[in-house]
Amino acid sequence: MCCRAKDVEHQWLQSFHPRKRASDDEGSEGEDPDIAQGELEALRSGRDLNISSGDSSMAFPTGKWVCALSSESKEINQNPCITEKLEVLAKAYSVQGDKWRALGYSKAINALKSYPKPVMSYQEACKIPGIGKQMAEKIVEILESGHLRKLDHINESVSVLEVFSNIWGAGVKTAQLWYQQGFRNLDDIRMKASLTTQQAIGLKHYNDFLERMPREEAAEIEQTVREAAQSIKPGLVCVACGSFRRGKSTCGDVDVLVTHPDGHSHQGVFSKLLESLRRTGFLTDDLVSQEDNGNQKKYLGVCCLPGRDHRHRRLDIIVVPYTEFACALLYFTGSAHFNRSMRALARTKGMSLSEHALNSGVVRGPGGLKTGSGVVLPTVTEKDVFMHLGLPFREPHERDW
Repeated sequence: MCCRAKDVEHQWLQSFHPRKRASDDEGSEGEDPDIAQGELEALRSGRDLNISSGDSSMAFPTGKWVCALSSESKEINQNPCITEKLEVLAKAYSVQGDKWRALGYSKAINALKSYPKPVMSYQEACKIPGIGKQMAEKIVEILESGHLRKLDHINESVSVLEVFSNIWGAGVKTAQLWYQQGFRNLDDIRMKASLTTQQAIGLKHYNDFLERMPREEAAEIEQTVREAAQSIKPGLVCVACGSFRRGKSTCGDVDVLVTHPDGHSHQGVFSKLLESLRRTGFLTDDLVSQEDNGNQKKYLGVCCLPGRDHRHRRLDIIVVPYTEFACALLYFTGSAHFNRSMRALARTKGMSLSEHALNSGVVRGPGGLKTGSGVVLPTVTEKDVFMHLGLPFREPHERDW
């Protein structure tokens, strides 16, 4: 191994330091339950924090947390032949309901994808945080043979379970139940299965939901919602979040946030907006007509732009008070990995970050259970959230981890 390669490996390994387990309390705040040591390491790609005292806006983390980095700095995967095979196993365990093995494989895959060079030996693999001895043995098997024997023994049910679990409203347990009942394809589900309203809609639009839409179509959907909203109440702000806001070329669905800068004109808009969109035929199916989350109201449904060539698309509309808009915008923009990193960082600073607010002075008891909610910090814009956390601001396209 050349000196430079050794230096790169050494610097990368030194970026990981073990941290104590930090379990989160459950709730609708958007915080993560059970953020374990391995998960924190996955959320971090650098050294421990070394925050100087003083103004938090000037005290950027010197450790390279994911939320402190631009996603444009992501390294090219140096171990694709390994990660591709491990991803097959991770998916197999996931659809079979073995979430712990699936999680273990996912952590190993992420570690390998961020490792700065090709893994060459068992000893080297064992040094990578997130990879144990058994996983290292599988890596060596792939390196030596180009294959992983465990892939030959994947249960034939896996491909069927994957198809079933792609039906909107059907989780792993439902997919397994259908398989146990003898169903083997979508026609069996259509003809024989007892379906909820949501599952029936998911089955009806199965192929449409699986096909990602071009961002131009997502922009049309956003504009359709905006025009309907502003016809009800001028001045309403409507923003499409998710992968669209992160600048991706395709989107799986569209999440549109709706608010009003005056802080009160968003009230009463939710039902009127849905009624208007249904009347024009834009909304074709309701999955969840109204989901209340604190002061936020959320609709989950299906839309279709006019014209014969358009497919049915998943659309969520979330009406939020303006005081929560910045945190909601941050949350629904994602990515999920970026969000988890921000929330984990907030915990280390005695804070709590959710889609509603950023709180400081949060008190937690044994096991990380929250015993005091602290004080809500002012967050007029997303930049305020980054500033309070001592992070450099990242534009949406820089959050695509």
